Amino acid sequence: MLDKNGIAKRIAQEIQDGSYVNLGIGIPTLVANYIPTGFNVVLQSENGLLGMGPFPLEGEEDPDLINAGKQTITTLPGSAVFDSAMSFGMIRAQKVDLTILGAMEVSENGDIANWKIPGKMVKGMGGAMDLVASAKNIIVAMQHVNKAGESKLLTQCSLPLTGVRCVKKIVTELAVLSVLPEGGFKLEERAPGVSVEEIKQATAGKLIIEGEIPEMKI
Repeated sequence: MLDKNGIAKRIAQEIQDGSYVNLGIGIPTLVANYIPTGFNVVLQSENGLLGMGPFPLEGEEDPDLINAGKQTITTLPGSAVFDSAMSFGMIRAQKVDLTILGAMEVSENGDIANWKIPGKMVKGMGGAMDLVASAKNIIVAMQHVNKAGESKLLTQCSLPLTGVRCVKKIVTELAVLSVLPEGGFKLEERAPGVSVEEIKQATAGKLIIEGEIPEMKI
């Protein structure tokens, strides 16, 4: 199985040179550390920043430089800082090529639930709704099962939805899966040491398996 950094490293392989990418809170923020060398990729944070770099080394943190999850970050030469209104103007105008988000549940139709557990206090949805409604491509970084061992890849989401039919690909500790336009999780790759049978057992939604499934190259 992959750890959180392994998931982030695999997702970084999906990023195209010259793209604008938004990294959500949680595992997605780790992707900044694995952008391929030589790629011209601009990372956007919805709190008002273009040009995020990797996380700072210990002792080099600047408390005035944070991402949307309030983690300290670095900036790259040419980065720009602005207000959140301009940031969301960029998002809603579909200037972001790829959004990478965490999720609590994803359905086989590509619905995503990632903002609220009923009965628990939350401050609000944040930027997630705008991101899933506006991004050209959405990849989810998540754990395949919850703490009780129950699948988070479902026929239908049970939690309040953030977006409908928007997720294109999912990377978990077990597998890489595409969401097909007609519905269903297509198994593309399996994590090192993980069998197809283990992925079947961990997936509650419709799982489509065609031919030999290659092992991820991390």
